[in-house]
Amino acid sequence: MIRAVVTIGGPPGSGKSTAGRLVAARLRLEYHSAGEVFRAEAKRRGLDVEAFNRYGEAHPEIDRELDRTMQALARPGRLLDGRIQGALCRRNGTPVYSVVVTAQEEERVRRVAGRDGQSLEEARARVRGREASERERYRRFYGIDLDQEVPDLVVDSTSQPPEAVAEEIVAFLRAREATTGP
Repeated sequence: MIRAVVTIGGPPGSGKSTAGRLVAARLRLEYHSAGEVFRAEAKRRGLDVEAFNRYGEAHPEIDRELDRTMQALARPGRLLDGRIQGALCRRNGTPVYSVVVTAQEEERVRRVAGRDGQSLEEARARVRGREASERERYRRFYGIDLDQEVPDLVVDSTSQPPEAVAEEIVAFLRAREATTGP
């Protein structure tokens, strides 16, 4: 078993959730997604994700409750999918392997457009708006600038299939576990 929490972050459309699910399955880790929790709460309130995101900008309790929920799950044998979860684990003193999956913006926009059935222009606006909103909230609510956080591993998924991204993460985790641990 992996001796630390595994977190996978990254910008919208980077492939972090797809990679996270594959890694969790290969390593028999419980998978938990901040995005799924956020979308479920938006639906419960009768809002789409963009409207709920805007609501969250003025209501810090939304992010704080989501992050409390995710951090309560932060234990070895679990993978947390969420942009800020690695940084929060570190601040909370939780042993963590922090992984970031990234991709060039054009590729991320193309993926989001295809996934959500939108034009590239719509997807670009949504991706940029969500990134700006989250960046501001993380800074304001937690004093966290994700550009200043140093993950244990960064994987660029721009030109790799999800299976290759997941395999790179699995190889890193196995190597780290075999040597030093978190």
